Amino acid sequence: MNDINIEAIHLEPLGNGIKIYVSDSYHFSTDTILLADFSKPTGRKKCVELGTGCGTIPLLWCRQNKNLDISAIEIQENACKLALKSVELNKLENNIKIINADLKDLKGILPFGSFDIVACNPPYKIGGGGIINPENAKQIARHETECTLDDICRTASNLLQFGGKFCICQRPERLADVMESMRKFSIEPKRLRLVQQRINKSPKLFLLEGRRGGKRGFLSIEPTLFIEDENGKFSDEMMKIYGSYKEDYDNA
Repeated sequence: MNDINIEAIHLEPLGNGIKIYVSDSYHFSTDTILLADFSKPTGRKKCVELGTGCGTIPLLWCRQNKNLDISAIEIQENACKLALKSVELNKLENNIKIINADLKDLKGILPFGSFDIVACNPPYKIGGGGIINPENAKQIARHETECTLDDICRTASNLLQFGGKFCICQRPERLADVMESMRKFSIEPKRLRLVQQRINKSPKLFLLEGRRGGKRGFLSIEPTLFIEDENGKFSDEMMKIYGSYKEDYDNA
């Protein structure tokens, strides 16, 4: 891929010696870090991230596990260029493959029915809903302009082997939509966790895991994850999730 010349980029630490290139258009948020932790693969696994952006989740997965084979799908060419720079910087070419493709059209690009884990941090706003961001890269990331929940769940179902996991994060108001779409494509919701900023706030996010071909019912509801403690500082659990990323960032 050609060098990136669209805007200024800079490096940010992810912990454990891993660094990532980010820009104003392509960066990561707390939601990204939470999904990476929630979906974290253990042991040798074949994984896919749909809509990888600048590649944060594959890099976080590899932070403590180098036994992963990850395909990171992204429709925006400039985001792929940025992600590839980070993969090369961290010498993870044997673990992470950046693929510039539309997640709706992966037949012949990835082998269907062969992956252990698929993760996706999708656009949160329904297509046509909310104020449309005039910057195309941010519009694609936030609104369902390029893909819908059904597109994402259909693709995840196609990619996963029987019993494979699909992990997604979304806003609480879309929980019913996500569960309905999962079941439509033979993915049974199995593990749910709500995320709150602090104890006196409503949930701002949910993390949901489904199993390809799983038996209907038996959804496990995990304790709510609180981002802040009563003093407005990161909770103990958030500090564990951030891990060495937070330490490296404070010292950067």
